[in-house]
Amino acid sequence: MWCRRLARLFSVPCRQSGSTGHRLLWLPGSRRTVPAAVARWHHTAPESLSCAWQLHGDHLELRYANTLMRFDFVWLRDHCRSASCYNAKTNQRSLDTASVDLGIKPKAVRVDETTLFLTWPDGHVTRYGLEWLVKNSYEGQKQQVMHPRILWNAEIYRQAQVPSVDCRSFLETDEGLKEFLQNFLLYGIAFVENVTPTKEDTQVLAERISLIRETIYGRMWYFTSDFSRGDTAYTKLALDRHTDTTYFQEPCGIQVFHCLKHEGTGGRTLLVDGFYAAEQVLRQAPDQFELLSKVPLKHEYVENVGDCHNHMIGVGPVLNVYPWNNELYLIRYNNYDRAVINTVPYDVVHRWYTAHRTLTAELRRPENELWVKLKPGKALFIDNWRVLHGREAFTGYRQLCGCYLTRDDVLNTARLLGLQA
Repeated sequence: MWCRRLARLFSVPCRQSGSTGHRLLWLPGSRRTVPAAVARWHHTAPESLSCAWQLHGDHLELRYANTLMRFDFVWLRDHCRSASCYNAKTNQRSLDTASVDLGIKPKAVRVDETTLFLTWPDGHVTRYGLEWLVKNSYEGQKQQVMHPRILWNAEIYRQAQVPSVDCRSFLETDEGLKEFLQNFLLYGIAFVENVTPTKEDTQVLAERISLIRETIYGRMWYFTSDFSRGDTAYTKLALDRHTDTTYFQEPCGIQVFHCLKHEGTGGRTLLVDGFYAAEQVLRQAPDQFELLSKVPLKHEYVENVGDCHNHMIGVGPVLNVYPWNNELYLIRYNNYDRAVINTVPYDVVHRWYTAHRTLTAELRRPENELWVKLKPGKALFIDNWRVLHGREAFTGYRQLCGCYLTRDDVLNTARLLGLQA
């Protein structure tokens, strides 16, 4: 029906271009604009309704691949990919955006079956592939997922039978590394088997995919129950599910755990897909999901033990989403480190507590809990922006080593191997 309506509007006066099947609309100089009331749809050809467009006073409207897109004229000039405006070798813009007239309008527009052509007042011609426009328009981005993933609870993950990757394959082959990274990107966790249980070998493993992020804990760290850092994590007590370094302005992206020794009982690691839990909140109580994604909170780490003196503060909502498509990309959840709530007015704070309780209930559902017994030789990589971890209480001597990785470097390694990240 939409196409039929366009067909009836097709009889707008316009100047024909030289090639059959193309329509060219001339705008007579910068002194005049096209009133929205007289804007009309145009097609690439009378016999084809796959693409249609119309001009307004300040933007171009384009329908292609079942997507209705609107492009500001300045945007269309700024993103020109001609040789004088864009360096294809470096993939960088050459055009000085600040030099573009904010009132610019194209002098001529032509659209064929694959390409949009714009002629500007100075005679410069911009060409855009229609597929490129769909991919890069605001409307197109709303339909796309930045980071494909598989949400899971314990049963979903077990049924998927996600394989661990052998250490030698991980270190020596692109195939092994790619398999590992694909698992990690989809599920937020991944395992490497047959790792020599030393800190040095664990470091080699981590550096295969990323630079190690140095923090207040150093680069590679040993982890025992000696309470050396004055933190609950350095005890034998159980730890509830949480994400790490919520008190950083940018929480660490990836965490690596490798159990080097455990002479005792207990100590299983708890893993929960925070995005799966958040998805349940979005379905059941979208208003609460929105509140958790908009209310900023402080998380804090205060340490005065021995020579360690730190006071870290990170600010952000519990759920962080891309605003154009509401896709969740980071969860900041740590009840241990959450600071005094003094960033929320009284008439919002109670609703926030209700939303937080809803999310916590989902995170604590037994069916969402994946319990793993870490052992020497089995290294675990955790997406700290997505998967919460914890542990059960334990007895005896337990030693872990690990580190944090820079998220950008992990994603860069995945992209170089052809993965969407």
